[in-house]
Amino acid sequence: MKIWVAAMLILACVTPATLMAQSGMPLNVEAALDRQVVAPLLDAFERVYPEIDLTYHDKSTLEVDRIVRDERPAPDVVISSAMPWQMARVNEGLAQPLNSGVAQKWPEWAKWRDEVFGFTFEPIVTVYRLNLAKHMMPPTTHATLNAILRSHRELLRGRVTTYSPSGSGIGYTLFQQDARYSPRFWDLVAAMGAADVSLENSTQAMLNGLTDGTYWVGYNLLGSYAMHWARNHPDLIVQIPQDYALVMMRMAFIHRDAPHPAAARVFMNFLLSFEGQKILAGSTPLFSVLPDVTGPYTAQRLRDQVGDSLYPIPINAGLLAFVDPMRRAAFMNRWNREIQILSP
Repeated sequence: MKIWVAAMLILACVTPATLMAQSGMPLNVEAALDRQVVAPLLDAFERVYPEIDLTYHDKSTLEVDRIVRDERPAPDVVISSAMPWQMARVNEGLAQPLNSGVAQKWPEWAKWRDEVFGFTFEPIVTVYRLNLAKHMMPPTTHATLNAILRSHRELLRGRVTTYSPSGSGIGYTLFQQDARYSPRFWDLVAAMGAADVSLENSTQAMLNGLTDGTYWVGYNLLGSYAMHWARNHPDLIVQIPQDYALVMMRMAFIHRDAPHPAAARVFMNFLLSFEGQKILAGSTPLFSVLPDVTGPYTAQRLRDQVGDSLYPIPINAGLLAFVDPMRRAAFMNRWNREIQILSP
C-alpha cells in the first residue's frame, strides 16, 4: 500500500511538459514571421524545452492561411500578421481555447475568447534611403509622402514601393486600415500609381530593393522587419509616421486539429509568459504587449515615443468585415482604378 501511495504521489507531480520531455514530443509551427527576427524567442524555447522537437516554417500570410484551412495533418500552432484571416479561421472553429493562467491574464484588447492572442505590437513604417535627403525633404507623415510623390514625380518614378493588396494579406489589411483613418488615402494611392509604384508581396522584398538602390522610398513596411534590417544597413532610415501610425499584432492560436496539442499549449504559454515577452522586448524588434515588461521594444515605450498618434488594429469581430468577399472586391476595384488614374 505504501508503495502504491508513493507511486500515485509521484504521478500527481508529473506535468504534461514533464511527460513530453520524457517522450520527445514533436511540435509544428506554421508562421508568417521571419525566423531570423524571432530567433531569440525560438532559441530560448528550445533551451527550456530541449526534448520538444520544434519544427518552424516561415511562409507568406496567404500560404499560412491556406495551410490552416486545407492541409491535414494540421499545424499545431498558427502565427500570422494577417489579422482578419486569423480572426476568420478562429470564427470558423479552427482554433481551440488555451485555458491557462497566462492566457486568462492576457490583456483583453489583445485576445479573443481565449482562443487567439496578439503577442506583438508592431508599428507600420515608411523607409527611405538616406541619400533621398539630397533631393527632397524626407517624408515624416502620410501627407508629406503624398506631397513629394507629386512634386518629385519624375525623380521618384519607379523608385517607390509598397505592398500588393492582392498578393499579401497583411498588405491588404493595412490599406483597409489606411482608408479607415485617412480621408486622403486614395489621393496617396493615386500619387503612388502616377510614380509607377512597384508592388511587392513582402516587407523583405521591399527592403532588398531599398538596399540595392532600386527603390528610394517604401510605404507601409512592417516596422519589426525594417528595424531589424536597418541595424546592418545604415543607409536606410526607418520613419514612424508622425500624423498617425498603424500598429499590427501577430496573432497566434492552437489549431483545433493540432496533432500535438500538449506541446502546442506549452509553446503558447511560453509565448505569452513574462519570460517570453521579455525576450521579445529585449532581443527582437517585435515589441512586447505586456505593460510590466521592460526593454527597448515594448508597447508602452512605443506609446511614450509616439503618443496619441498610434492606431493599433483592434482584435475583435470587426476584423471579419475585411475578409468579406464583396467588401474585398469593392476595395480592389477602387484600388485598381486609383493606382492607375494618373499613370501615363
